[in-house]
Amino acid sequence: MAEHTSSSITIEAAPAEVMGVIADFARYPDWTGEVKEAEVLETDGQGRAEQVRLVMDAGAIKDDQTLAYTWTGEHEVSWTLVKSQMLRSLDGSYLLKQAGAGSTEVTYRLTVDVKIPMLGMIKRKAEKVIIDRALAGLKKRVEAGEEPGTDAGTDTGPGGKPGAE
Repeated sequence: MAEHTSSSITIEAAPAEVMGVIADFARYPDWTGEVKEAEVLETDGQGRAEQVRLVMDAGAIKDDQTLAYTWTGEHEVSWTLVKSQMLRSLDGSYLLKQAGAGSTEVTYRLTVDVKIPMLGMIKRKAEKVIIDRALAGLKKRVEAGEEPGTDAGTDTGPGGKPGAE
């Protein structure tokens, strides 16, 4: 089984607010350093993204990928790779836990397997950088207090929140 990398951060907002930002794929280019384009291809009956196309630029790795998303309740979302130019597999998740009044602990877990040969140590370091940047960007975006889905053309479902980024 492939090794995964994970990290956690505490965000000063309720879990629903955090998940609202996570679920607002159209705004990913605004707060993630690596995502340059995001397009929801399919949604479920609740308006939550089931397949998303992402154009990524993570320095050494530039990719056009499609991910399948699974929403578990209101506090967890996971994804797996459907297709990619550079990756053999990609599995990740965000797990949210209430961390006291008005704050949420967010754990991001990621496993990546690239098509090009790469030492395990280098791959895990790259995973860690991706995770840390994503968590820092998520924290900054959520704590800035901007409403998810306020841009024209944003399609995140009712209220910009899955089941209720």
